[in-house]
Amino acid sequence: MNGQVDLTQFVEERYAVGQPVHRKEDPVLLQGRGRYSDDLNRPGQAYAVMVRSSFAHGIIRSIDTTAAKAMPGVLAVLTGQDLIDAGMGNMPSGAAFKNKDGSDMPKPTQPILTTDKVRFAGDPYAIVVAETRKQAKDGAEAIYADIDILPAVTDATSAAAPGAPLVHDVTPGNVILDFQHGDVAAVEAAFAQAAHVTKLRIRNSRVVVCPMEPRSAIGEYDKEAERWVLRVGSQGVFNMRQSLTGPLKATVDKIRVLTGNVGGSFGMKSSCYPEYPAVLYAAKLLGRPVKWTDERSESFLSDSHGRDHDMEQEVALDKDGKILALRITGYGNIGAYLSNGTVLQPTGNITKNSIGVYATPLQLVQAKAIFTNTSPVGPYRGAGRPEGNYYIERLLDTAAREMGIDPTEIRRRNHIQPEQMPYKTPAGTVYDSGDFPAVLDDALTQADWNGFSRRRRESQERGKLRGIGIGQYLEVTGPPAKEMGGIRFEADGSVTIITGTLDYGQGHASAFAQVLSSRLGIPFEKINLLQGDSDELLAGGGTGGSKSLMASGTAIIEGAEKVRERGMKIAAHALEAAEADIEFEIVRGQGRFRITGTDRAVGIMELAERLRQGEIRLPEDVPQTLSVSHVAEGPPFAFPNGCHVAEVEVDPETGVAQVVEYIAVGDFGTVVNPMLVEGQTHGGIVQGIGQCFLEHVVYDESGQPVTGSYMDYALPRADNAPFFGFYSHPVPAKTNLLGAKGCGEAGCAGALPAVMNALVDALSVYGITHIDMPATPLAIWQAIEAAKAKVA
Repeated sequence: MNGQVDLTQFVEERYAVGQPVHRKEDPVLLQGRGRYSDDLNRPGQAYAVMVRSSFAHGIIRSIDTTAAKAMPGVLAVLTGQDLIDAGMGNMPSGAAFKNKDGSDMPKPTQPILTTDKVRFAGDPYAIVVAETRKQAKDGAEAIYADIDILPAVTDATSAAAPGAPLVHDVTPGNVILDFQHGDVAAVEAAFAQAAHVTKLRIRNSRVVVCPMEPRSAIGEYDKEAERWVLRVGSQGVFNMRQSLTGPLKATVDKIRVLTGNVGGSFGMKSSCYPEYPAVLYAAKLLGRPVKWTDERSESFLSDSHGRDHDMEQEVALDKDGKILALRITGYGNIGAYLSNGTVLQPTGNITKNSIGVYATPLQLVQAKAIFTNTSPVGPYRGAGRPEGNYYIERLLDTAAREMGIDPTEIRRRNHIQPEQMPYKTPAGTVYDSGDFPAVLDDALTQADWNGFSRRRRESQERGKLRGIGIGQYLEVTGPPAKEMGGIRFEADGSVTIITGTLDYGQGHASAFAQVLSSRLGIPFEKINLLQGDSDELLAGGGTGGSKSLMASGTAIIEGAEKVRERGMKIAAHALEAAEADIEFEIVRGQGRFRITGTDRAVGIMELAERLRQGEIRLPEDVPQTLSVSHVAEGPPFAFPNGCHVAEVEVDPETGVAQVVEYIAVGDFGTVVNPMLVEGQTHGGIVQGIGQCFLEHVVYDESGQPVTGSYMDYALPRADNAPFFGFYSHPVPAKTNLLGAKGCGEAGCAGALPAVMNALVDALSVYGITHIDMPATPLAIWQAIEAAKAKVA
């Protein structure tokens, strides 16, 4: 080739599935050209401020808005009763579940703005709209609410106790769901015959979600079309539109939801909040757009929180340390309302995810979801998945120590083996793939497990304690849902993927483009992604539960096959051949239709252009375009898994703990973009470290949050984490066309047990067998001093 190199093959490989392609959106975001909700402004918009309760619990006697309405610039002051009188509906209350006795769980009515009682500090009871945000804030401060303060209850265990204050009158004992899964008699029999029982009570602490971008929304109303438009940060516009139908008392065709860039969510922005229908009605009333943006201190109250469970875990083992049965009982804090809180985390998700990678003959989960006078508790990176894995991993580490078994050996004895796949668990899930023993071995090798004693001695020479911990996890991804895989050939020569998942930091545009390019040979740089317009979607499950690549990837693959089928018919006419003689191939990264056995061919992009230019005349029974609007049935659950190994160093004089070594091995099935997967894992690990050592929402006895700002609430920073070692051990899933398993929440699932097991290992020299999160320096120091006092 006269010294020249054909670079087209390298272009093809660069964007292939499995390559670490940079995120398409990064150049835009790094130059400050992203468009987040608060960056948007509409012509003639007014500004809204929510009026929130200063009290955690109380009866509303009256709300005086007279002074506020007279304030300069104030356009409207609305209470909950005003919205009811205007014909607005109530907030959605989520999915319904059955109590263990077969009865339906109660669903207390929640108006858009509360009218009878305030139920947590931050509960909104009015909205003020003005020409400027400052005028709206001034108007909000002029409102006087006469509230009879009632006793408050903030933790689930206390709220379930006899005589506790009732958050909702229709939920006796504050129990919203009395959940049970498993055979009580069989589990009790297994525990009765066990050679050893390990029991732990574990508090899974409450956290604030803290995305970089606070929530913001702009509501508009088109009077002529009688149509609402909401611009809002979300995790999926299709589901958000559906959630608005109840509060607006409107059908989906009368609602449009638009989402641009989203600065993080972690589950919190998935639900419909009271501010959204409130600004939409205000826009209708005033005939102009209305914008609302959360302030950071306000978001500590108004955003849903995460975690907050109080559970007792027990595992029954035979004499060799093999699991006979697992039992989990306790309480999950749901907060004050179901609209932004969910009962699934402490119940169904704990059930599915506490089995982990271990052969467990029997399982019993008895959990009560409890209302309290706190901000609602919703999904937060994993939503029950990290919690379930944390419980079983802490149990096994504790059992190993009690029985004198090496922590790696007790796991090996209980692993589900590859040849047992498909494996049905007592939770009802069926694992399709995985090599759990090999993943553990990989992690131990990469972490130099056998060399730990030397590193421990080195720490001791510096006056430090050092521990090592394993977190071997398995997650059950989000439930199946229909997903759109639209592929549209645009007038400018680009191709748009239309799908109902939504990127809020995951890097969907690159990963989805890699999938489509690999199937149709469309140039990577020509592929765009559309997710944030409900008018464009036929279906959409949103992003959550680590299922986006499986759902959208499956839809894209199926949509691409439909494009190929259309292209065969169209190419037959373009090439003047029989359809049976047309074949599709990808050559040097370019897709083309060719007459079999000849060199006559037309590229897929060329064919699309010729169609646009009207150069091909097609009969009516032949597709007139390559574009498709496809909806795929959601693939079944997948089961991402892995093993993390952490080393923690503790200063016994101060209680300061630091993660000093960290290795993560993941089985995420087919890895489309390893750079994105590693980034997602890093983020989850850091959030896990944050919960382990730093983050904790604390309420006082009156229900006031005392961690209401970053002055009192600590987030993890760069110096709280070491460099991570990341390794992949992929075993492709058999439940979806890509073989992918999802990775978005796995970092948290591995980090919680790995870090806390390492910490307990470091503190075991004092006889300490458990410490709850967050293990702050004070908590660690107090545990050490208490252990010393026992010995003395």
